[in-house]
Amino acid sequence: MAKGLNEKLPRREREILEVLFALGGEASAEEVREKLVDPPSYSAVRALLARMEAKNVVKHREQGLRYVYAPVLAQKAARRSALQRMVSVFFGGSSSAAVTALLREETWSPEELDEMMNEIQRVRNEGGRA
Repeated sequence: MAKGLNEKLPRREREILEVLFALGGEASAEEVREKLVDPPSYSAVRALLARMEAKNVVKHREQGLRYVYAPVLAQKAARRSALQRMVSVFFGGSSSAAVTALLREETWSPEELDEMMNEIQRVRNEGGRA
């Protein structure tokens, strides 16, 4: 599911998934609605969550009188899928171009640069696989 996640989710559904992750991986429809930019009605959020559940993107459990929703996909897999989409759309599929753009466009502390250098060295030592 991770590979095609972003292809099958419309923008608003991706936003809901991002909100669920930001809220610790679990939230009610109203909690999700409160965090959305330009939120639709409560009914619309419930309908979107039901559609996402039908796609096996989220699941729910009952907590008292309300449903609490959680992503089916682990955040790490969702993050990887989102990164792949961003690299594909904005950097022509080149991960190194994306990393280079981040390095050039951001301001980094010495500690952050050391951390990145250590990770690059770790990947280099493992033969180029993260």
